[in-house]
Amino acid sequence: MQLLIDGELVDGARAIDLVNPADGQVFAVAPCADAAQVERAVAAGQRAFAGWRALDFAARGARIAALADALEGRTADFAACLTQEQGKPLAEARGEIEGAVAALRYHAGLRLEPVVLKDSATERVVEQRHPLGVVAAIVPWNYPLLLLALKLAPALIAGNVVIAKPAPTTPLTTLMLGALAADIFPAGVVQMLGDAGDVGPMLTAHPGIAHVSFTGSTATGRRVMAAAADTMKRFTLELGGNDPAILLDDADVAAVAPILFDGAMGNAGQVCLGVKRIYAPRALVPALGAALVECAQRAVVGDGRAAGTTIGPVQNAAQYARLVDLLAETRAQGRVLHGGAPIEGAGYYIAPTIVTDLPDAARLVQEEQFGPIIPLLAYDDEAELVRRVNDGPYGLGASVWTADAARGQAMAARIDSGLVWVNRLFDLPFDVPIGGAKQSGIGRHQGLAGVEEFTQIRIVNAALG
Repeated sequence: MQLLIDGELVDGARAIDLVNPADGQVFAVAPCADAAQVERAVAAGQRAFAGWRALDFAARGARIAALADALEGRTADFAACLTQEQGKPLAEARGEIEGAVAALRYHAGLRLEPVVLKDSATERVVEQRHPLGVVAAIVPWNYPLLLLALKLAPALIAGNVVIAKPAPTTPLTTLMLGALAADIFPAGVVQMLGDAGDVGPMLTAHPGIAHVSFTGSTATGRRVMAAAADTMKRFTLELGGNDPAILLDDADVAAVAPILFDGAMGNAGQVCLGVKRIYAPRALVPALGAALVECAQRAVVGDGRAAGTTIGPVQNAAQYARLVDLLAETRAQGRVLHGGAPIEGAGYYIAPTIVTDLPDAARLVQEEQFGPIIPLLAYDDEAELVRRVNDGPYGLGASVWTADAARGQAMAARIDSGLVWVNRLFDLPFDVPIGGAKQSGIGRHQGLAGVEEFTQIRIVNAALG
């Protein structure tokens, strides 16, 4: 594997070991950039910007579409690598690659047209949008390729150039994409830098970076904001969430339980918009708990490369240690219906865990667990429910489950989240913008609004005649 800098595939100035979360063993060595290579990449991006922005949307879109085609042709290779570095089951890895291809293709067809605000015999006022410059795309370890595509494509179609930085524990698929991009884009338009843990701060503080697009924890998002302040650079932040799933008293428990289980346990619970808390009327909690336990009993936890695995390992040792600590605290505070402990042996495995009777002050209720552990919480009336659901710093997503769609939409209007689903989950069409409320993010992703995040408005106000 190599870095992509200024159109060339180059060795990293240093390297780190990569651990397969399925067995805890080193399986590869990844190249990483140093400060000099970061400087070289930023300078190359600045040189490339003028030529790239001068191309029309069709020309830029054709290059993005070509990258989608190249990635699609290597789906099997990318999926195998993704499972090895990230841990998710191979079927989920293939789904991520397919999602990245679809994201690239969707954005390749977008256009930002000027908007005429006033047009008369005496004046013409037009809103135009122009690109910002060099964008730093900082990607987390849970969906390294899909989330990269959702940053790379809108930034490029808007006319920006991009330096991508993957998480230190999942760099390989990003670098593989860089090898494809090297044959498609002009030098400096797309660059990929491996990271030993310090490249992110170099990019966010660099005066040559015009925009930072970051997905990760709220704590790190605060540091990104602070670093951006010195040069007043633009930023888009997709941060932590503690997404509630809300059952109303007419919900079909048998139908909803498998959906919520998959929403909580998919990708080993490491999904930004995954189900993090389940609220149900007190009378429904026993039946819902039993149905969730049945789902957990059917789940197969194991190496993502093994046939039949439905839940893979937690991605890295640090997150695994955090979850083990959280489980110990949770067992002391609530009643474990299933799981409740790590799985003995090699690898970072946590048994799918369902816990009830927790106080609202419990960490599992207040914090984003980012693992296969879900609290089931009872409520007695809707006013109490809304207060408890909204009582926290996060507001990324939520879902409402009911036999009455109108009633569900009314409840959704009371939830302080950037996205609320009613009787569905993970429906994320690329033409619909999403973004967090409160401390779950700043800015929007997807759709034209997501492309506009990577632009600056220019108003041309002309007197006529």
